[in-house]
Amino acid sequence: MKLKNTFILTASSLSKFFAAGACALILALPHAAPLRAGEVVLQDARMLAAFDDATGALTRMENLETGWTMQRRPEFGMSFRMHAPLPDRRDNFIFGQKQRLAGGIEKISGTRLRMTWKNPVSEHGGAVALTFTATVTLKDGELIFDASLDNQSKLVIESVEYPYWGDFAPPDENSTLKVRTMWYGDLKEDEVYPRFENRKGYWGVMSPMKTFDSNQSQICLLQSRREGLYVCMDDPALRYFLQFTFEQLPGVADSITNLVPKNGGAGTGGVEPRLEFRATHFIFAQPGSRFDFAPVRVAGYRGDWHAGIDLYKKWRATWFKPARTPQWLNDVHSWQQLRINSPEDDLRVQYQDLVKYGEECARNHVGAIQLVGWNYLGQDGNDPMQDHDPRLGTREDLKDAIAKIQAMGVKMVLFGKLNWADLTTRQYPGAWRKYASLDPYGIPYQQGGYNYVTPTQLAGINTHRRAVLDFSSPPCRDMLTKEFEKLLYYGASGWLFDENCHHSPVKYCFSTDHDHDHPGRPGYIFSGDMPLAAQMRAAADKVNPDFVFAGEGQMDWLMQSYPCSYFRIDSRSTPVDRYIDSQAPLMVAVTGFDDREMLNLIFLWRYIISYEPYNFKGHIEDFPLTLAYGKKIDDLRRKYKARLWDAEFRDTLGATVTSDGPHRHAVYVTPEGKRAVIVINQSRDKPLTAQVTLPNAGKLSTVTPEAPDAKPCDGTLQIPARSAAVILENL
Repeated sequence: MKLKNTFILTASSLSKFFAAGACALILALPHAAPLRAGEVVLQDARMLAAFDDATGALTRMENLETGWTMQRRPEFGMSFRMHAPLPDRRDNFIFGQKQRLAGGIEKISGTRLRMTWKNPVSEHGGAVALTFTATVTLKDGELIFDASLDNQSKLVIESVEYPYWGDFAPPDENSTLKVRTMWYGDLKEDEVYPRFENRKGYWGVMSPMKTFDSNQSQICLLQSRREGLYVCMDDPALRYFLQFTFEQLPGVADSITNLVPKNGGAGTGGVEPRLEFRATHFIFAQPGSRFDFAPVRVAGYRGDWHAGIDLYKKWRATWFKPARTPQWLNDVHSWQQLRINSPEDDLRVQYQDLVKYGEECARNHVGAIQLVGWNYLGQDGNDPMQDHDPRLGTREDLKDAIAKIQAMGVKMVLFGKLNWADLTTRQYPGAWRKYASLDPYGIPYQQGGYNYVTPTQLAGINTHRRAVLDFSSPPCRDMLTKEFEKLLYYGASGWLFDENCHHSPVKYCFSTDHDHDHPGRPGYIFSGDMPLAAQMRAAADKVNPDFVFAGEGQMDWLMQSYPCSYFRIDSRSTPVDRYIDSQAPLMVAVTGFDDREMLNLIFLWRYIISYEPYNFKGHIEDFPLTLAYGKKIDDLRRKYKARLWDAEFRDTLGATVTSDGPHRHAVYVTPEGKRAVIVINQSRDKPLTAQVTLPNAGKLSTVTPEAPDAKPCDGTLQIPARSAAVILENL
C-alpha cells in the first residue's frame, strides 16, 4: 500500500481503513488525534483540521508541529454566519451550525473537501433560496478556505462570515495572544488574550468585539510568545472588503483589567468563556447573482512576527510587480517637506521665492523638496482640484522656480490629494457632487477635514469638510486623471499623493449612477486605487517616464503603483515594510530641534530623512543640531553604501545584542553574506556598553556617524547616550 501524507477519514470509514491494513499508518501520523464519530479530518505532517459531517462546523484545528490546538472544544464548532436583512427587519441572520449539509461532506481528493448548504433557514425570515458551497484544501501545512454563493432569493446577502472558529484558544492559558496587522508602515498590535478590550462601543455589541480591516492589511497574525497563526485574504485585485473579527464571549471578568474569565460557572452565568474568530466577507450579493469569495489562507508558524511575515512575503512574490523607480530615488539622499499655504490663507512663500529654499537644500546636500500647499487654497483646501494659487504667483512663476531648483540638483515633488472634494468650493455642486460616495440611504459620506492656523478653524468651527469621491467609478477616475495631469505642466520630478492610504470613513459607494466596476453591487472604493494609478501613470509616462509616484503610508499592494512611501514612526514602531522590501524608498519625518532619537531610528531601519522644521513650515537650517546629525548619518550610509544601504535588511535576525541599557539593533547582510549590525543607545543621558554576537564571524570593525573611519573591534561597543554605532564584518 502506497502511503500519502494527507488523509480524509470519517469514523464510519474506520473499519474499511483498518481492514486495508492501515493500522500502523494512523499511529505514524505526528500527534495523531483520536477520531470522533461523524467527524471528517484533513491532516498532513503539519496541520490538522476536523469538520462535523452533518453541519460542516470546524470542530478542531491543530498545529501538529507545535501541539497548539487553536479550535479547542468541538461542541463550539462553527461553520458560517450570513447576514440576510429582511425588508422590515435588518437583524436577520443565518447560523451555519443550525443547518444541515446537503449530502454530507464530499471528498474531492486526498487533500480537499467540499461542503454544500442549500436553502438554509434564517432566524426571522424562514428558508432562504440560496446555495452556499465551501471548499477546504490542505497543502504543505496551509489550509485554504474558499467559497461561492448562488443567491436565488429576493434578499441581499450583505455579509458572510467564513471560516469561523467558535472557540479559538491560545497555546496554553499562560500564553499571551496578540493580533498583528499592517498599517501605515507599522505592524500594529492588539491583545486578545489574556486581556480583551472592547473596540466597538458598549452600546453596539453584547460582548466585547474588535475588528481589523482588509483595506489596511490583508493579513492577520495571531502571535503568541513562541509561535503564531497566519491568516491571509488572498485578493491582490481588491475586489471587496473583509474584516478579521474577534469576539470574547460572554465578556471579560472585570472592566478595569479586561481580563478574560478562565472558567465558566456562576461567575459567567453558566456561559463557558470562549473567543470567536471569523473572517467577515462584505459581499452584498444581489438577488439572482453568484459571488465567488477570495480564498482565506491559514498556516501555523514557529517564532515571532518575522516568521509570519515571511509567509506573507512568499505569497506576495506570486503577484507583486515592482514599480520602475529612477536612480536618484534609490540612492542615499534626504528630503525637505515645505508647506506654503493652507485653507486659512497663510500665504507663506511666493513661488519665485522657492528658489531660496532650493539653494539651502543644495548647500546642505538635501536631494528633494516635497512642496505642500502650492495649489489654490493650500493644503486641504479646494481638493481635488490641482490649480495654482494666483496669490502666490503665476503658473509660469511656479514652473520657472521648479526648473531653477532642479538645475541645482534638488528634485521637486508636488503634494496633492484626489480622494476628497472640498464641500465649500463653488465647483463642488457642478463638477464633483455627482461623484460623491453615497451611503445605503443615499446620503453622501463626509470626511471631516483638518484645521489650520486661526483660532476659529483650530476650534473646528469653519473647517473645510469634504465629500469622499467614488474611486470605484470609472467616470470619476477619468475626471481625477485630468486633475492629475495639471501637475505635469510644472516639470516637477514627481508627486506625493497624500492620504492615498485611505478613503475614510467609506468602504462602499451605494450610488446606482456611477457605472461601478462591478455592476449590480455597491462599488468597493479601494478597488479603484490601482486602476486610477494606472491611468495617471500612463499620463505621466507621456511626459516623463521617471516621474516619481509617492504616497503616504500606503498599503503594501499600493507600493506597486506608488513605490515611495512617506509616514511617521515612534519608538514602539515595527519596521514591517522595510522587512518586506529592503530596498523600497521609505521616508520618515523629523521635526524636533535636536531630534537624534528619531534620526537614530531612521538610520537603524534605512529610512530616507524628511526634514520638517516647524512642522514643515520652516527652513532646514532652522534646526542646525538635527540637520548636522542627519547629514552625518547620510554621509556614513554613502561611505558604506554596500553594507548599510544596498544590503538586505534582516531586522534583529542573525545577531544577538546584549547591553546594560535600552537599545535596539538591526542586521544587514550583503549578497556575499557579510553582515553589519547597527546598535542605537536609546537612553537620553547614560552611555551604553553593548556586546554584539555574530555566529561564525571573522574580524570585526566599528564605525559611527561621528567617527566614520573603521576601527578594529572585538564585538563590544561603547555607545554614548542618544547615539549609534555599527559593527562591520570585514570583507
